[in-house]
Amino acid sequence: MTPVNDVDLETIRLFLHVLAATIWVGGQITLAALVPALRGAGAEVPKAAANAFNRIAWPAFVVLVLTGVWNVVAADDDSAAFQNTLSLKYVLVLASGVTAFLHARATSKQAMAVYGALTGLTALAALFVGIMLAE
Repeated sequence: MTPVNDVDLETIRLFLHVLAATIWVGGQITLAALVPALRGAGAEVPKAAANAFNRIAWPAFVVLVLTGVWNVVAADDDSAAFQNTLSLKYVLVLASGVTAFLHARATSKQAMAVYGALTGLTALAALFVGIMLAE
């Protein structure tokens, strides 16, 4: 049997980052899948579900940003490839946060749909680029 490694700050940092990404990205996918069914339960039900999700999503987003900065500091990689990929990740994370903010404040169905789709796409793209940074 292989011995288990001791838990260190790197393990905690990565755990918090992955947990926050699970909530931010996975929660968006789950909520998007549930919205059609929630609409059938009443006009206000999707909004109530979104508000409940936002109570954990925004703290998760903050944890993602903080642990993301911590990840960059720990990586200490000055290569052009890493820096270019990191710049793309910054743009995607910013876009995900901004579009989520706009989605939550949208007043028309069209704006909600557009900002919701953009939030999901940029969150997934940020997740993908994050994996590229970890390679």
